[in-house]
Amino acid sequence: MIEIKNVSKSYVKGKKSVDSLNLDIKDGEIFGFLGPNGAGKTTTIRMITGILDIDEGDILIDGESIKTNSLQAKKNFGFVPDSPDMFLKLKGIEYLNFMADIYEVPKEKRVEKIEELTKKFEIYDELNSQIQSYSHGMRQKIVICAALLSEPKNWILDEPMTGLDPKSSFDLKEMMREHAKSGKTVFFSTHVLEVAEKLCDRVGIINKGKLVFVGTFDEMKEKFKEEGTLEELFLEITEK
Repeated sequence: MIEIKNVSKSYVKGKKSVDSLNLDIKDGEIFGFLGPNGAGKTTTIRMITGILDIDEGDILIDGESIKTNSLQAKKNFGFVPDSPDMFLKLKGIEYLNFMADIYEVPKEKRVEKIEELTKKFEIYDELNSQIQSYSHGMRQKIVICAALLSEPKNWILDEPMTGLDPKSSFDLKEMMREHAKSGKTVFFSTHVLEVAEKLCDRVGIINKGKLVFVGTFDEMKEKFKEEGTLEELFLEITEK
């Protein structure tokens, strides 16, 4: 479970990029975090993961504060960032072992998990090549594999399907469904609203730093007295 409690963040004095955000992401659900460019999505995710400091409020990951007990909180999630361009000088296998070391994944388990994940995402044969030689899609796959190596309870995914081929995108969505079905948490941002409509149990829409809606697609239609696709409702809500 992820609890965001009255969280705010400012980059410029007097202007809040995220403004008094309150949000609970429950165990056993896929939660889609939506918003226009610059709405505060990535800033929020970077605060959840401890990359950015929180100006006001607190964020709890399975009851552990990212502010006051950040190490324990970070053990409770796996994170896929919005850019896979990192650790480019490492070979794929070196990067995966590095991440396994950080999360203290036992040797036997990591070997098995690395093989399982990299074969599923069809990069097993490229693990001895440097990540800088990978295509964008392959880099995205290796970052996803690294995030899931420790079998974290909470998945935090920032635009995870970007660059993935159709098969890998399908496989990831199926894995997200299975993860939530097992009583665990998936929190992800996306600009592909068709995916969010089909995949999410609930969505939250942030606009100009403020949360303007949280709930199911049916609740959204009821609240705004509108019919149509999630894409059409999203445009209606964010443009008002």
